[in-house]
Amino acid sequence: MEQNQDILYSIYAKCSDVVFRSFNIGKNTKAILIYVEGLSDAVGIEEYVFTPLIREEELGERTDMLKAVVQRLAVTQVKEFNTFPKCIEYLSNGFPILLMDNETRGLALGLTKWEKRAIEEPSAEAGIRGPREGFTETLRVNTSQIRRIIKSPHLKMESIIIGEYTQTNIVIAYIEGIADISVVNKIKHRIQSIKIDGILESGYIQEMLQEFPYTPFPQLLNTERPDVTCANLLEGRIAIITEGTPFVLIAPITFSSIMQSQEDYYQGFLIGTFTRWMRYVFTFFSLFLPSLYVAILSFHQEMIPGFLLLSMASSREAIPFPALVEALIMEIFFEALREAGVRLPKQIGAAVSIVGALVIGQAAVQAGLISAPMVIVVAIGGISSFMIPRYITGIAIRMLRFPMMILAGTLGFLGVMMGFIAIILHMLQLHSFGVPYLSSLSTPRMRELGDTLIRSPLWLMDTRPHLTEGINQYRQAPQQKPAPGREDEG
Repeated sequence: MEQNQDILYSIYAKCSDVVFRSFNIGKNTKAILIYVEGLSDAVGIEEYVFTPLIREEELGERTDMLKAVVQRLAVTQVKEFNTFPKCIEYLSNGFPILLMDNETRGLALGLTKWEKRAIEEPSAEAGIRGPREGFTETLRVNTSQIRRIIKSPHLKMESIIIGEYTQTNIVIAYIEGIADISVVNKIKHRIQSIKIDGILESGYIQEMLQEFPYTPFPQLLNTERPDVTCANLLEGRIAIITEGTPFVLIAPITFSSIMQSQEDYYQGFLIGTFTRWMRYVFTFFSLFLPSLYVAILSFHQEMIPGFLLLSMASSREAIPFPALVEALIMEIFFEALREAGVRLPKQIGAAVSIVGALVIGQAAVQAGLISAPMVIVVAIGGISSFMIPRYITGIAIRMLRFPMMILAGTLGFLGVMMGFIAIILHMLQLHSFGVPYLSSLSTPRMRELGDTLIRSPLWLMDTRPHLTEGINQYRQAPQQKPAPGREDEG
C-alpha cells in the first residue's frame, strides 16, 4: 500500500482539495482513504466508512480481505479496480478510494455528492402546454429524466469518455429495434475518434460530428427538453447526452424536423397545422422581405402602385444612401441590438433592446438617415425570425439575409432568384448521417408529408418517419379515428 500511496501522493502533490486519510481497520490492518472535497459526501464517509471500519474487533482470518471489508461497509455501491488510470478516473468522478495493506486491488465507494442546479423549465424552449422540466448539467439527472418517460428495457444508453484532461462522459441513447444500428455505430465511431484535450459543452461534439462544416444550417438538433428528446428517440433518432451541459444533441435530422415545435403535438391538429404554416410563411419573410424591398426600390419601381410610390419617394427624399446601404445599416444595427440584449443581464437586457430600437430608430428617421418604410421592413423581418422554434436555425436565416440583400441591390429580382436557387441547391447537397436534409419535403409519399408542412391528426400518424423504414415502421394500431357514438370494443 505504501508504494501505491506514494504514487498517488506524487500525482496529487499540489492538489489542496484531495484528502488523504490514513487509519487502521481493526487493530493491525492499515488502510488509506482518498477523496476530493466538494465531489464526495464527507458526512457519508464518516458515517458509512469510518464508523464501521474503525471498530476494535478484527476481521478474522479471511482469504479475501477485500470481500470482508465490503461486507462491513454500509455502502451500497462499491466497485473494484486494479489499475492507476481506473483509480484516477473514479477519484475524479467523486468516488472515495479505499486502499489497504497487502492488496493489489482498491475499492471505489459510491459516495459522490456535489452541488447541482435544480430542474427548471428551459427558457429557450418555453411553451404554453407541455412538461415544464428541462435538462440540467448533471448527466445522471438527464438520463434519469429520459428513463422516467421511456420505461422500456429496449432504451439503451452507452457511455464514451472523451477529453484527455476533462474526461467528459458522453452517453449515446437510442431505442433498440427502432433506431438504425448502422447510424448508431457511425455516431459512436465518430465520437470515439475525437482526440481533444477537453469537452466543455455539447457544441464541441456537434461541430466535430457535422459532415458539412461550411454551412449555416445545423445538422444536429439541440434541445433542453426531455419530452422532445424522447419523441425523437421514438422516431428512430439517436440522442447524444454530454456531461456538464443541459443541451442534448439529436441526430439525424431534416429541415422539417428543426421547424417543428413540441406544442404542435400538444394542441389539436388544426391549431398545429395553422401555427406550422405561419412558421414557414414568416421564415420566408425573414429571409426575403428586406431583399425584395431593396430590389423593388432599386430596379422595379413600376411594381409599386402610384400613390404608394409617391409616399415612399417622399419618405426617401432626404435620405443620402441608396436602398441597399440603408438596408445593410439597419440590419447590422438590429443584429447588434439583439446580440446586446442577449448578453446583458436579464433585468436590463429586454429594456435596453426595446428602448434602443425605439429611440435610435425614431432618431434616425427624424435625422433623415433612414426612411420610415425601411425601419418597418427590417422590423418585420427581424420579428419574423423569432417564429423559428430553433435559435440556431434563426441565426442561419439571419446570416443569409445579408448576401440576399447584396444580390437584390446589384441584380434586382434576378439576384433574389439566383440566391434562392443557390440556397435550395445547397440544402439538397446536405445530409445528416446519411439522411438527406430535404428528404421529408421532397418525398412523394403522403404519409411522410403528413408531418411536415401540415400536422396530421394523431390517428393518421400510424407510421414512423422514413428513418425507420423496414425496421419498426408502425408505432400505433390502425383505425383509431374517434367518431360520435362509437362504442369501445372489447
